[in-house]
Formats: sequence, structure tokens, C-alpha cells
Amino acid sequence: MFISLLQILTSELPKITGYIYPNEYELHWSIMIVVYPYLTGLVAGAFILASLERVFNVKVLQPVYRLSLLSALAFLLIAPLPLVLHLGHPERALEMFLTPHTKSAMAMFGFVYAWYLLAVLLLEIWFDYRKDIVTWSREKTGPLKYFYTALTLGATDLSEKALAFDDKIGRTITIIGIPSAFLLHGYVGFIFGSVKANPWWSSVLMPIVFLFSAIVSGIALMLLVYMVTTMFRWKAMNMLCLNKLGEFLFYAMLVDFSLELLDFTQRLYESEESIAILSQMITNRLFVSLIISQILLGTLVPMTAIAMARFGKLPNELRRMLYFISALLVQVGIFSTRWNVVIGGQLFSKSLRGLTVYKMQLFGLEGLFMTIALLVLPLIILYVLTRLFPPWDPNEKRRPTAPPAS
Repeated sequence: MFISLLQILTSELPKITGYIYPNEYELHWSIMIVVYPYLTGLVAGAFILASLERVFNVKVLQPVYRLSLLSALAFLLIAPLPLVLHLGHPERALEMFLTPHTKSAMAMFGFVYAWYLLAVLLLEIWFDYRKDIVTWSREKTGPLKYFYTALTLGATDLSEKALAFDDKIGRTITIIGIPSAFLLHGYVGFIFGSVKANPWWSSVLMPIVFLFSAIVSGIALMLLVYMVTTMFRWKAMNMLCLNKLGEFLFYAMLVDFSLELLDFTQRLYESEESIAILSQMITNRLFVSLIISQILLGTLVPMTAIAMARFGKLPNELRRMLYFISALLVQVGIFSTRWNVVIGGQLFSKSLRGLTVYKMQLFGLEGLFMTIALLVLPLIILYVLTRLFPPWDPNEKRRPTAPPAS
């Protein structure tokens, strides 16, 4: 045991620079706390995108409205799992409901999550799909008939008055859901921004930056999901919808990047005693994840590509390719943002004189494979949801086949 401990210390100590306290050698918040805000950001962004069609009457986004709601639900169902896995004892998660602590932002997450899931997202999906659910309960046979019949909750009235009531209630729920989505993800930024003892986290702009990055990631997610599902169903893509998604994504990225630049400029202008160690951390530990992955590949390159695709005179095939690649790069950039905030804020010592390292495991509850599983699982759930509740327009045009070679 002594030899193995000595081997670990001798292999890791060369990567540690300066002076750090003994309890800062190992990071307390791991990759699970990176995945958690990333997933909640996708939920908030997808729901806000859906609200643009329902509340603000952006009718060109109709092809992705229901798909956005189902995507938000799929990712919301998985969002608390990273926190539960990080607890070590998952049963302790029930304590936040049994013994609520109103002064703890983390403890109040359970109530925010329950409100958003039960009172906002599930209700809006039910009212939006109620007509279809009643119809399916009458048309389907076998187990699906009982499934849809149970989902009707006894409300089988399809009169014009009843459907108008559904639309009115659904619109009201969406209006309530917009600030709820802001609260769902904005409070995550509040948790980090309110840590006064950490100069990397302590910023009044942190909740706003988290919120706009969530909008960016949600729009990029829906752009990807819409393009992939349309392609596999062999349907023609709605270029008006794609262009509008690209336009909103560009504007959201512009605001998000401006806020991040403002936050960086303020820190640089204040030049507190922590600026030296933070500069060393950026140029050393976070150079690849911050400068290359987040700023260059995750922000500047996709912003340029989206601007060319949306506002340039390009063929539709090239537009779609640029949109798809840009949306992928945006997801890489947003995940890097979460990594740089969570992991980066733990890499420097409270003495402001040393840097430590983070070494991710491959296996275990907080390893790389579990992280990949948590990112893939919402997509599997989304596939099941789209099979049970098809969000597609029945009047979609089929993608034209290529002409035969002469």
C-alpha cells in the first residue's frame, strides 16, 4: 500500500506547480458536475426555442416545436442523474424533499426540478398532444390502446371549445415556463457566481452567461436533432426553418460571446491579486479547453460559418453542411465552457500560488464511460418518445431521390 501511494505521488507531483494545500490535491467536483449544467442547459434552451413558436408566433419554427418539447423532456429526465451519481449514496437525494433547506441553492434544486418537470413540461406536452392521444386511444389496438387510453385521463372531449381551451392553457403554461426555464439553469450559474472565495467563479455575470450559453446549446441541439431525424426519415428539410434556427443561433452566440468578453475584460481591468495565478492557469492548464476548444473551435469558427450560411448566397446543400458542422462545434464549445468553469475553478490553490491537476477515470460512477452513457441516454429516450408521440408534420414532403445516371 505504501509503495502504491508513493508511485501515485511521484507520478502526479511533477504536474503540480507552486504551493497548494494538501486537501486541494484531489478535486472534489468531478466530470459529473460538468455534465449536470450541460444537460440542464440543453433543457432550458430547447424549451425557450419552443416558446418562440408558441408565445411569440414565430410560425416558421413550427417543424421543431413539438420536437423541442420532447427533447427538453428527454434531457430533463436524465439531468439529475449526474448529481445522484456524485452523491455516492443516491438515497440521500430524497433528503432535499424530506428536510428542505431554503437557504441552500443546491438543496432547492429538487423543488425547481419537480416544478419544471411536473407543472410545466409534462403539462404543456399533455395539453398539446391531448387531441392526438384521444385519437390514438380510439385507433390503436393492443397494449398501445390501453396506454393512450390511460394518458387521456378521462378527458376525451374533442369539441372546438375543448380544443380552444387546450390551446389557451398550453399557451399560459408556456408563458409560465419561460421564467421557469431561466430559473432552472440560471440558478446553476448563481451557485458558482455566489462563491466569493473563488475568484474564478465569483462574478455577477455568471448566471447570465450560463443562461445565454444554455440558449445557444439548446438551439444548436434542436438544429442537429431536426436535421438528423429528417434525414433518417427521408423527408425534405424545411430551409426556412433551418435558416431561422441558424439566425437565432448566431444572435444568441453573439450575445453570449459578448457577455463572456465583458466578464473577462472586467476581471482584467480589476487586476486583483488572483490575476497572476488565473493567467497562469489559462495559459497552462486550460489553454486547450479554453482558448482552442471553447473560443476558437466552439465560438469563432461556428459563428463565422453560420454567418456565411445564413447571410451569404450559398447553395442549400452547402448551407445544411455548414449548419450541421457549426452546431456540432457549438456543442463542443458549450461543454468546454462547463468544463472550464467547474474544473478550472478547482485547479488553483486558495493560496493563489499553485496549480493542481484533474485526472479523469475511465470506469466507475464518475468515469469517462459513465459520462458518455449519460450523454447518449437522453437521445435513446428521445427516440422512444418520438415513437410514442410523433412530433412530425403529416404534410411533410418526401426528400426527392437522385435522378438516375444517364
